[in-house]
Amino acid sequence: MPPRQIAGDRRVARIAALSRRQRRIALAMSAVVLTAACAQVPAAPQPHDLRALHHIVIIMQENRSFDHYFGTFPGADGIPMRSPGVPAVCVPDPAAHTCLAPYHDTSDVNGGGPHWSGDALADLNGGRMDGFVGQAERAVSGCQNLDDPSCRGTRVTDVMGYHDAREIPNYWAYARTFVLQDRLFEPNASWSLPAHLFMVSAWSARCTTLDDPMSCANALDDPLKSDFLVPSSGAYAWTDLTYLLHKAGVSWKYYVAEGSEPDCDDDGMRCTDKPQTAGTPSIWNPLPGFSTVRQDGELGNVQPVDSFYVDLRRGRLPAIAWIVPNGRVSEHPPASIEEGQAYVTGLINSIMRSSAWSSTAIFLAWDDWGGFYDHVVPPKLDGNGYGFRVPGLVISPYARRGYIDHQTLSFDAYAKFIEDVFLGGQRLDPRTDGRPDLRPTVREAAPALGDLRADFDFSQPPRPPFLLPERS
Repeated sequence: MPPRQIAGDRRVARIAALSRRQRRIALAMSAVVLTAACAQVPAAPQPHDLRALHHIVIIMQENRSFDHYFGTFPGADGIPMRSPGVPAVCVPDPAAHTCLAPYHDTSDVNGGGPHWSGDALADLNGGRMDGFVGQAERAVSGCQNLDDPSCRGTRVTDVMGYHDAREIPNYWAYARTFVLQDRLFEPNASWSLPAHLFMVSAWSARCTTLDDPMSCANALDDPLKSDFLVPSSGAYAWTDLTYLLHKAGVSWKYYVAEGSEPDCDDDGMRCTDKPQTAGTPSIWNPLPGFSTVRQDGELGNVQPVDSFYVDLRRGRLPAIAWIVPNGRVSEHPPASIEEGQAYVTGLINSIMRSSAWSSTAIFLAWDDWGGFYDHVVPPKLDGNGYGFRVPGLVISPYARRGYIDHQTLSFDAYAKFIEDVFLGGQRLDPRTDGRPDLRPTVREAAPALGDLRADFDFSQPPRPPFLLPERS
């Protein structure tokens, strides 16, 4: 008989020899010891919890700060108030020689302000967070393309305005019902193109040689080399998430709402609206410009948003889906907020009505601050950012109910979550991912970056769909 079994039999015999009262005492003492041991190990999300998720959908809208959309949301780190509706802060207005406080803006169309890296520094103003109005007043107005990052979308300076449930009822309803993130920072302190590059690759760079990842160097404002008149396939030569997904056999698609796109390819102040199509590299659709997408034979994974609805109906939603708008529904000033909210609600309702809902996590965010006021000083990570806070929502049958996530997050957290759910924790790390480049930081591994698993409760039964009307 094995020694361990002999020892076990002896313990049983000793316990059997005890009186009934002695046995009760012994068992009670054992329970106390076991309880104390368990109490020393706090509950934490386990890797197997993530197996409930088969789909991650990232919906990226445009150009709104956190305070602009959720600055008065109860419980969030919003606009400092002396009393309800009475802000405790104001920002100098150089034109009027006064100080402009945040105010409720009922307008459906906003102008915002300029949003290059230089504008970010000026808005930040050494941590005083008081340059927003001055930058907006100095911005170019009357541009041929009002969506240019150097311009303001209207002639009215409205960067101190904020909206609430009266203008964006569905967004506030999602926040009350699911998860609102009040420390989601734009990954870069700049405009839309770098933000979208970070979304799919955790970096923004400029490459001097097509298809050569070791020729790429950090580029915060202007990742396109001047002689690449458009972001040719291979202009973005560094490693992106689709490379890791392809190696692991994980499905992905990037859905593009075809139409016009804001922002000029060359960072210029004046340009006409350009068409945005699934197959054309563009500001909001950068993946066709990545070497890996072409080399892996996956250019066809970039598709019109109509394909998203078809894939849902046919039960073919990929594991990873990014969805970007066109100019009309983007909420990029001067686009209509109502139109953008209706478009986003339609996307989310379609997921909720499909068989994919029970295993999906939806992340909704806005790509940069658009020049609008926010009161929180961004943490310093590296030479790229972080940028200002943007609104962030998590919508899922496993999302915590009415939860406000105060962790420090950025779009890098989306990459990290994708890697944790589908890639066994592999990062976009030149030392380990098999395709080295010269990125300065492994963004997903930053110590300050929060963990999106905190936004989920996998012990709860999957929540039913929460359908909302597209129009109020």
